[in-house]
Amino acid sequence: MPAKQNAVEQETARVRSVQDKQAPKYDRQISVFERILFGDGRAWVCSQARGRVLELACGTARNLPFYPYDVQLTAIELSPQMLAIARKRAQELGHPADLRLGDVQQLDFPDESFDTVTCTLGFCTIPDTRAAASEAFRVLRPGGELLLLEHVRSPAGIVRGGQRLLEPLAVRFEADHLLREPLDYLPGVGFAIDEVQRSKWGIVERLRAHKPG
Repeated sequence: MPAKQNAVEQETARVRSVQDKQAPKYDRQISVFERILFGDGRAWVCSQARGRVLELACGTARNLPFYPYDVQLTAIELSPQMLAIARKRAQELGHPADLRLGDVQQLDFPDESFDTVTCTLGFCTIPDTRAAASEAFRVLRPGGELLLLEHVRSPAGIVRGGQRLLEPLAVRFEADHLLREPLDYLPGVGFAIDEVQRSKWGIVERLRAHKPG
């Protein structure tokens, strides 16, 4: 286990460095993919959030305009440069979100602290997805919901083959995994899956799950 933990820590540091470098151009780049692939996916996730909400890997806080006005939002981001842009966006919007620097693989919150956990396009870059999912499960109250928008491994063979070819470059230069699928690990940490929507040749996934109890 120490060897695995060391590897995760090293990859986490690399992801932070990659995202710090990407931060100044992230909004411009992701807006293109939002138009082509993700559509209203951010709104789909955020509009369903209720009560005390924790957003994982919030990036530059592009989700802020889509949350209901009455939620109490806390958001975690690994990259200081991304977080700086997020805080500026929150200030410009007048949004009272609590934006914090942190690692979603080790959340600094008590058990059962939140009613909803959200994440959009974040699990593709988190080094230890199972650890992050376990932490999301831990901090959710029983009955609380997990809402995700993610790009995932396509069930279509020809598309998946293209993803497999691009994966090494995406991971090396963008810290972005193309072949991941949240359904591979969410049930294993305790989540009950309620809804899965797939689009764009199966590459885009919208997912709603809950913590039983």
